[in-house]
Amino acid sequence: MIKQSAILAVTLSLFAPFSYSATASAQEAVVAAADKEALFISPDPKLHANKQVVYHILRDLLEAGHWDQADRFLTERYIQHNPNVASGRDTVVAFFTEVLKVEKKPLPKKLSTPVAFVTAEGDLVTVGIVREEKDPQDPSKTYTTTWYDTWRIVDGKADEHWDSAIKQ
Repeated sequence: MIKQSAILAVTLSLFAPFSYSATASAQEAVVAAADKEALFISPDPKLHANKQVVYHILRDLLEAGHWDQADRFLTERYIQHNPNVASGRDTVVAFFTEVLKVEKKPLPKKLSTPVAFVTAEGDLVTVGIVREEKDPQDPSKTYTTTWYDTWRIVDGKADEHWDSAIKQ
């Protein structure tokens, strides 16, 4: 038993420098999909419809600022789990148009948001978006990570939203 413990200790001490250097080095970069529009297509009709709602939220509302069309994509009660925005479609619209003062732009032909992946299961659609951040250890450098948004789709509209926001 003592011999096995000694062998384990020596083995771990030999590999410890390698495991530390692996965690100290940068991870693989998060990259956007080459064909983002294809991520919002599904052979399953329900999942396809749900993904299309989210596609239009990203493109029409968030990118192009067509908040006058929010009733096409968001339920009236739109439950918001982001700690910085209250629930309700009207409240969310006011947040983007009055607080953030997002200006309406022409609808783009393609999504410009750097989407890495889209998953859909049942009534939920999750989008992973590439996010570039400053390296806190070296502000002259940046790294990529993933921002997550999930929507629950009810009767063809987003009824609930979660994301990885923290209170600001």
